[in-house]
Amino acid sequence: MDRLWSYHRPSSVRHVLEDLRRDREIAYTTVMTVMDKLYKKGLLRRQPQGKAYIYEPLITKEAYTAQQMRESLARSGNQAATLAHFLERLNPEESKALAAALQVFPLPGRES
Repeated sequence: MDRLWSYHRPSSVRHVLEDLRRDREIAYTTVMTVMDKLYKKGLLRRQPQGKAYIYEPLITKEAYTAQQMRESLARSGNQAATLAHFLERLNPEESKALAAALQVFPLPGRES
């Protein structure tokens, strides 16, 4: 997904394969299988192009990360404690990002 997000355009299995091969040896069928699984999970859209498909993400990296965070929070058992532990570990940059996000999306019931 990281590779597809970085392209900002639809890409073929061949393109992703060539990109990945700059870092390591990997088989075409491996890349094709992973991209097909991501398509079946609803994370990618694909369209035929000749004898192959081109793929593009259906969700942004930020939206996917937020989804993962929500799923983790839901599994935590104690959401208040989990959030407290998360917040106490924020570095100054992350704290600023949280403050900025809360200006855009204030907490329900705490609008200024």
